Amino acid sequence: MCGICGSIGLQGQPAERAAIERMCAALVHRGPDAQGVQIIGEAGLGQRRLSIIDLDPRSTAPLANEDGTVWVTFNGEIYNFRELRERLRDRGHRFRTESDTEVLVHLYEEHGAACVHELRGMFAFAIWDARRRRLFAARDRLGKKPFYYTQDANGFRFASELQALVRQPGFDRTPDYAAIDAYLRWQYVPSPLTAFAGVRKLPAGHTLSLGPDAELRVERYWRPPTPAPLTGPVAAIEEELVARLREAVRVRLVSDVPLGAFLSGGIDSGAVVALMAQETGRPVQTFSIGLEGNADDERPYARLVAERYGTEHHEFVIRPDAAALLPELVRHYGEPFADSSAVPTYYLARETRRHVTVALSGDGGDESFAGYDTYASVLRWGRADVLPRPLRAALAAGVGGAAEAMPYGNLSARVARAAALFAGTAAERYRLQMMTFKPQERDAAYTDDFRARLVAALGERGSHGRADSPAGATELDWMMREDQATYLPDALMVKVDIASMANSLEVRSPFLDHEFMAFAASIPAGLKRARGPGKLILRSALHGLLPEPVLHKRKTGFGIPVAHWLRNDLRALMQGALLDERAAARGLFRRAFVSRIVAEHVAGRRDWSNRLWALLCLELWFREFVD
Repeated sequence: MCGICGSIGLQGQPAERAAIERMCAALVHRGPDAQGVQIIGEAGLGQRRLSIIDLDPRSTAPLANEDGTVWVTFNGEIYNFRELRERLRDRGHRFRTESDTEVLVHLYEEHGAACVHELRGMFAFAIWDARRRRLFAARDRLGKKPFYYTQDANGFRFASELQALVRQPGFDRTPDYAAIDAYLRWQYVPSPLTAFAGVRKLPAGHTLSLGPDAELRVERYWRPPTPAPLTGPVAAIEEELVARLREAVRVRLVSDVPLGAFLSGGIDSGAVVALMAQETGRPVQTFSIGLEGNADDERPYARLVAERYGTEHHEFVIRPDAAALLPELVRHYGEPFADSSAVPTYYLARETRRHVTVALSGDGGDESFAGYDTYASVLRWGRADVLPRPLRAALAAGVGGAAEAMPYGNLSARVARAAALFAGTAAERYRLQMMTFKPQERDAAYTDDFRARLVAALGERGSHGRADSPAGATELDWMMREDQATYLPDALMVKVDIASMANSLEVRSPFLDHEFMAFAASIPAGLKRARGPGKLILRSALHGLLPEPVLHKRKTGFGIPVAHWLRNDLRALMQGALLDERAAARGLFRRAFVSRIVAEHVAGRRDWSNRLWALLCLELWFREFVD
């Protein structure tokens, strides 16, 4: 696990070692063990290494093929690298190391861009093909590892984190206002956008190529698996589910450094720990976190799993210094990011890193087994579909029009939102439920100046809407695919990657194994969620592996008491950042609206915590990176 960076001179000028070293310096936390820099004519590649597989210093990338014409810098883990290496050796390739990194060089020689289809793992890598003067880069199917890039007339630069690019002399800090609008909707900036107008993300499941003609080509090589419902006894499906999850866990246990697991108290991380314990035959190190004052403390459930499997269990209770941590997180994320669970994720990674270098997690279970409560809400609104859509639209138009005529407030917003949910399709209902700032709130908040900037900036609007709806797919299937195409790579994986790598910790996610996900997609949606909680078949399949209270506990998530913090610990920071002249001078939000929601929240008249957290993170980002 590492931080990677590089540059390509598009006018034939040689790459500058100093520029690569500056980017590497910004990525030390991602790879504290070693640094590698290689200049190959106009191409410069850099890497900061967190040593996991083959600890020999000679395995530090960039690494090359036998004649030094193909070079790679790599961030991630390839779980099937041993099988690939044996196959490549049979084809005559010679290896100098025992690392998974070197496999990429020879795999590219054999398959070119199609090499990505052979890989099982998490990865972001860049390969410089000196003979063709061609850069080839790829990002894994679910976006577990990041890849940011920027291009101008003189050169192309890439890095694992935005802050490595920002440090380059002459970096253009112009905000992308379309990206900021998307952020206010979703709590994160969706791919391929970033908050900077001149920087883009390589989307999950895509490759990038840049040839001597300087033409950039970005192509998709993977989509979330298409539902293809299995038939047969449910018991047989459950048995295969556990077997496939066990295999996904097993391949993630390869490590030359200490390895453990996050244990939250939910069924996903519990299943991973249970299977780890059975596969390793020795006590697993497990890690749980509790926040002081948080009513939803899952540690008692985590203890039940730890006791059953005799793990070496570590619990941490923290009282976060949110006012100090939030600006630090803004620096690490490099662009606005408003998922407040980044706070406990950061603390959990920090404490876990004191004991191990690699941790397995339960991320991905909700998206494959319909675990989110949003799914249930959308399905409940689907009962309105007994009425023809034209009739629903007409009724909603009348109600919505009445709401628009009312002064903007909580009641009018709720009425307008209910009308939209009543009239909408499943996709429209889902997206409205997922939004942070709803349409009526954006109308009330945005200034005319911000709207004008949006008109000028609008172009590609990011990844939302990418999930298609294959023939025979249910509404529940579509929502899971939408999350796998958008929320999972652009929010959940970003949160985990940045929070963990800020602490030099590698996180592996068996539920996000693409082969396991393909099997999960073949399980009929009705076996995953009916009228009650989600993950029905997963709970049933794990019946003998997890304690009953864990199997039947309600979903609580990994949140923090944001509303309380904004009224207490973060009140001064929030008011100082959102209500001063510096924020007002940006011209993005109506001062009366911001003042009102701050006052209503502090007084306890209405919970505006999600919106205020998003505005606070945005303002702190402006102050850190733009001003």
